[in-house]
Amino acid sequence: MGGKYRITGDKYPRMRRPRRRSKVVLAAIASVVALGLAGWGTLQLIDVFTGGDKTASAADRNERCPSPKASKPAKVLPQPAKITVNVYNATTRGGLAKAAADELKKRGFKIGEVGNATAAYDKKVPGTGILLGAPAAADGTFPVLGAQLPGAATKTDARKNGEVDLIIGKKFTAFSKPQAAAAALSALTKPAPAPSSC
Repeated sequence: MGGKYRITGDKYPRMRRPRRRSKVVLAAIASVVALGLAGWGTLQLIDVFTGGDKTASAADRNERCPSPKASKPAKVLPQPAKITVNVYNATTRGGLAKAAADELKKRGFKIGEVGNATAAYDKKVPGTGILLGAPAAADGTFPVLGAQLPGAATKTDARKNGEVDLIIGKKFTAFSKPQAAAAALSALTKPAPAPSSC
C-alpha cells in the first residue's frame, strides 16, 4: 500500500482510546454501594411486615417485663373433714336429704342434721341448692362444698358456728364427680398471678 499513510513496524496502531482505570473502579464501587443499599432496604421492609427479629424482641420484652409472679401465696382451704354440713331437702322428692348426706359423708364431710327444709326454704329453692352459713364461710367452707355442687347459690346468716346448711333445690340431680370436684378445688388453691405492668 502506497500513499500518505503507511504502516511500518510490527505493531498495529490502536483504534480506540485507552480506558481509564479510575472510571472502572468508580463504577464497580458505585454498583456495590447500590446493591448494598438495595439489600438493606429489602431487610427493612421484611422487618416492617414480619415484626422484626422475634427472638430479640422476646428477649427485650423479658428484660423489660419479667414473667409475672404470684401476687399472693396459695389459698389454704379447709379439708372436708373439718366441715360440718347440715343437709335439708327443699324439694317434693322423699329421701333426697339422706341420700345427699350419705354421699357427702363418703367424700369426707362431717354430717350434722338431716331432714326437710324449714318453711322459709321449703319448695322455694328453684336452683340446684343453697349453701347457707356464717359470713366467714365465704372464704373457705363455701368454695369447698360448692366444688361438690356447682351452681349452688351462697347465702350468709347471723350464725356464729362454722356449720354450713346445704338446702337441696328443685334442679338437683347429683353431685359433681369426685375427679371434677378435686380439679375445681385444685384450681381454687392456685395462687393468682400478679398483673403485668407491660
